[in-house]
This record gives sequence, C-alpha cells and structure tokens, in this order.
Amino acid sequence: MTEDERDDGRDEWPTDERRIPGQRTGGTQDQGRGDPPALPGPHPDVSTARTAALAESVAAPFAESVAETGPESAAPGAVLSHKVLTSLLGAWALAACSVEETAAVEEHLTSCAPCADEALRLRDAVGLLHTDGSLDLDPKLRARVLEGCLGRRPARIPVPSWAAPYDAETARLDALLRDIGDSEWHAPVRLKWFEGERPVTRRTTVAGVIGHLMTVDGLVSTALGLDDPLGSGDRPSTPTARTETWWSAHSRPPTRAVREPWRDQSHTLVRTVSFAGRGVAELSVPYGDFALPLRDSLLERAFECWVHGGDIADAVHYPYEPPAAAHLHGMIDLAARLLPAALAERRRTGLAGPARGLVTAGAPGRSLHLEIEGRGGGDWYVALDSPAALGSPGHAVAQVALDGVEFCRLVAGHVPPEEAAAGQEGDREAIRDVLSAAASLSRL
Repeated sequence: MTEDERDDGRDEWPTDERRIPGQRTGGTQDQGRGDPPALPGPHPDVSTARTAALAESVAAPFAESVAETGPESAAPGAVLSHKVLTSLLGAWALAACSVEETAAVEEHLTSCAPCADEALRLRDAVGLLHTDGSLDLDPKLRARVLEGCLGRRPARIPVPSWAAPYDAETARLDALLRDIGDSEWHAPVRLKWFEGERPVTRRTTVAGVIGHLMTVDGLVSTALGLDDPLGSGDRPSTPTARTETWWSAHSRPPTRAVREPWRDQSHTLVRTVSFAGRGVAELSVPYGDFALPLRDSLLERAFECWVHGGDIADAVHYPYEPPAAAHLHGMIDLAARLLPAALAERRRTGLAGPARGLVTAGAPGRSLHLEIEGRGGGDWYVALDSPAALGSPGHAVAQVALDGVEFCRLVAGHVPPEEAAAGQEGDREAIRDVLSAAASLSRL
C-alpha cells in the first residue's frame, strides 16, 4: 500500500489536531467559530463484496436495537439511538449506509467524542482493504539486500563477474519455483527452437524443463570435475541427447523433487568457479560438435535459464522480468560473437548465400551493423564473409536495428527471423542470412 493511498482525505485532519468539530478536548467544546469544516466522507475505494460483508456484520445489532426501540425508530426521519448509531459506524466508513442513516451518523459524530474517535479509526482501517497494489516482492529486492550486506561486509570469496549472470538467473528461477504449487509442476510447457529453416516445438512439463536445465548444466559440471547428473558411464555429449536420456530415464513424469538437485548443482558450480580463481575462466566446455570457454559457457547457461524461466512463467501465468541490463548486454554480446561461425555453417550446408567479400590479412571483408536498442543495447559489427574476420564499421553493407529483448527472443528461437527486425537498411540478402543465423543458434 502506498502512502498516497493511506493518506487519502488526511488534509482535513492535521497530525496535531485530529478531532471532529464540536468534540470535547481539554474539557471545552469548539463553539462560535462559524461553520465547522465538513467531516471527511467514507472511503470510496472498497470492493462491493467487502462492503456487503461489513454491512451484514452491523445488521444484527441494528436489528436488535430496532426491536428494543420499536420499528418506528428505523423509519425515515426517526431519531436513532446511540446504540444503533454506533453499530452503523462500520457501514458508514464503507459508504454502505442509506442517505438517512449517513446524515444521522454524521450529525451524531459532531456531538459524541467516543464515536468520532471510532469513526476516524474505522476510516483509516478501510484504507487497508485496498486490493490494487501488488503483493509480489520487488524483483530488485534481492539485489538491494545483497548490495547492502556486501557493502558492510564484502564477500570473502566473491563470485567472478563473468559468473554473476548465471548466479542471478538461477536464483531468480528458483524464486519462481518456490512460489508455485505442486500441481503447477505438471503444467504443460512448449519449448521452441529452430532447426534449419523451420521452427520446432517439444512439449514437456515445468519439472521436465528443470530436468533439461540440470542435465545440460552437467556439461559444465563434468568440465570442472564435478558429478554429472546423468551419473557415470557412457553419457551423451550433446545437450539434446543428454536431455532425451534424462527424460526417457523417468517412467513417470518428474515432480518438484527435481528442484533440489538442480539448485544444489547450480550452487556448487558458482561456489567452485569462485574458489578456482581467474585461470578457470578459459577452461573449455565441450557441447558435442562445438566448445565454449567456461566464461562464455556460464553466460550461455544464464541465457538458457532466463529463456526457460520465461517459458515456465508463461505456463503458470506468472510475471517474469528480463535480466539486469549489464547481464543482458553480455548475453547479446555472446550471441553476436557466435554469429559469424553460425553464418559460415549455414553457408556450408547451402542455407545462406555465398561469401562475396575478399578477406585478406589486415583487410576485413563485409560486415553487418547490428544495432541493439533498449536494455542491454549497443553496436556490433558482424563479419559476413569469414568467421575468423573482424567486423568493421567501414565495411558495413547493411544495418539491422532490434530491441535487446527481441533479439534474445530471436536467438532463443521464439521469434521467426522474418518478424524480428524493427529496422533494416542495405543488403537484403545479408540481413536475411544474419537473422536466420541468429535463429539457428537456438536448440533444445
């Protein structure tokens, strides 16, 4: 609840003099001061259901009082007793009284100090019934608390900056999983990615997604000499094969029991790289047909964790924010650095146009200017003719402008290439090839 909501109508009641005109204070009454200010009206922002509930709660004493004093006391124009007027204070605060009852209550409040105090208390209490404020915790609360704690006592073994996105995204996903119920772990989730030129989908559950993340994170674990969630023996080396192996090993759909081993594994990974020091950042992590240095591998795992966290949030109808701007920038940078190799692979299989620029030592070939706007934005120049070349602003033959989150959705295979670019200029074939290469980075 905001202060503006709670202070509604307080201007008439300064903090040093909260009383009704005519109320006895210090043994005297306010008289001879001209027209008294109007009593603040009942709070209007209350749901009909709550209004009806409180009105019903005061109906019994009101009816009892009518029975004692006779039916004529409830008739229009009748003088209501103190007991009846007191019982109507709750309904008055909720604007549930009739016109006649409202007038009688407000007239009574000008002469009865106890009822006036009770009216003020009830009017303030009504403000607590507001339902328009969100009950969810601020997603930035964890970061603020940690920042405050570390400001007073820095971590003895800090998490490396290149591992911070993975640490943050696994913590965010774990917070979402902690909030969902048992039945929601079986909610259907449809995973999306691109293979070649066509979109592919796979149906699983929330628990199945966490199993997928855990088994692919196992590639990082084994590179660090830690336990593999698939156990020992002959284990698949590609993310897709590992996931299929884990899914097929469960005769029954996985449940929320998968959360603890996944979270323990992510904690162990962060703790291990934190204690290992700087040299471990360049450790090679194999993904079957390609490999990434550990610093890029954990960034890729942070990206996957965010994307699949969003898939889960959509399945259980829960809000899920993008990563922090600095972390999102790192994810975009990794994708931009992988684009030349992805483009070369598509060209090798005939899915992209041939290289047209001459790349020689000291003379880079053509490039595409990738302009990312909004959160995590920046400028990248993607080499078009050789994965070993560096993009150059002076050799840009095309430009594509994209929102940062939208670009990540393209890389995740959630947006078709032809629908992704917000702005395009220059060589159309180069633009099409780069956007398709970005979608080809997606996988199960």
